[in-house]
Amino acid sequence: MSDADVPAPTPPADRIVSLDVLRGVAVLGILVINVRVFSMPETTLLNPTVYGDFTGVNYWVWLIGHVFAELKFITLFSALFGASILLFVDHKRRKGQPALRLHYRRTVWLIVIGLGHAYLLWYGDVLVAYGLCGLALIAVRDWEPRALAGLATVLLLVVPLLEVFAGLTVGGQAIAAQWAPSEAALRAEVATYRSGWIEQLDHRVPTAFSRQTTGFLGSTFWRVGGTVLLGMALYKWGVLTNERTTRLYRWLVVGGVVGVAVVLAGVWYIEANAWRADAALFWRQFNYVGSLLVAGGYVGAVTLYVRARPNGRLTRAFAAVGRTAFSNYLLQSLVATTVFYGHGLGLFGSVSRSVAFGLVVAFWVAEVALSVVWLRRFRFGPVEWVWRTLTYGRRQPM
Repeated sequence: MSDADVPAPTPPADRIVSLDVLRGVAVLGILVINVRVFSMPETTLLNPTVYGDFTGVNYWVWLIGHVFAELKFITLFSALFGASILLFVDHKRRKGQPALRLHYRRTVWLIVIGLGHAYLLWYGDVLVAYGLCGLALIAVRDWEPRALAGLATVLLLVVPLLEVFAGLTVGGQAIAAQWAPSEAALRAEVATYRSGWIEQLDHRVPTAFSRQTTGFLGSTFWRVGGTVLLGMALYKWGVLTNERTTRLYRWLVVGGVVGVAVVLAGVWYIEANAWRADAALFWRQFNYVGSLLVAGGYVGAVTLYVRARPNGRLTRAFAAVGRTAFSNYLLQSLVATTVFYGHGLGLFGSVSRSVAFGLVVAFWVAEVALSVVWLRRFRFGPVEWVWRTLTYGRRQPM
């Protein structure tokens, strides 16, 4: 076998710049929401009124994050993961390499790394869910894009339909415990994450396990799996690879504006109902639907920008973050847990939303600069290099 026949990663020169930029935007954007769980009790992501100051600038920080970031960037990230599955398989097929075998090895190692992330650093890991969806949904890789989009729609409808049904039948009792936990439970979580790494395991391990089992089957698979399938369809349609008309991307931006209006309508609805639990299951659907439209708007806006400035400074900067997205995602967890958890600075539960967002902006600057500098010397991010080496079973050149 010649060197050209040996399975190996895609050379940097062959990468699709718009995909890298989208991935970079997504991985930076998800920190806006993840920092809320890094710095406060988990339930604040469901009901922001239960902990911390929720007035003035802190309210506006929450509102902007809710409208423009919550579910939007993780939706974009998930769709890009779906596209990456087909991109990887197609590339290996064209080179006559064992595409499926490499996909399964690549995905299993993703799950292994995700398990380490979830149990050693942060229970909010998404890599395990991606890996499990990747193992299952590769079976429909050869479907036509319309069929992929149809199945995606079915999966995406499962959770909102169940939640609306629960709201109509059971009402607020369906989520009462999660919506308004006791003061003692909130204090216990704060105390846990202000303590040492060993003590944190009492909360992190069962929480991570629940998210990866009952949580995955009951909720995550349907949303993430549906979005992954949608990403596959958009890849086959050429939407995510900058192959469609400018008019289409402009319409995606218009759809994003509509999505923002939908999410704002949801905020009006829950506030008009005084943040009551019996309205919460209905409120969630505004953001659920709106996030898909807003994520599409980001695809349109970013693609149009890349077309206008293919070699621009921002294009190159965000592409660098996207090429090292795996490393950046894990670095976010490492830095955030060190800042907020007790084995580091121990700021969990004591930092306002506005201060936490300020830290996010500072870390964005550091991540972009670090990614650009790193790729001037190396082909891959450090975690990307490890993942590729494990996938191909041979040490990759850096």
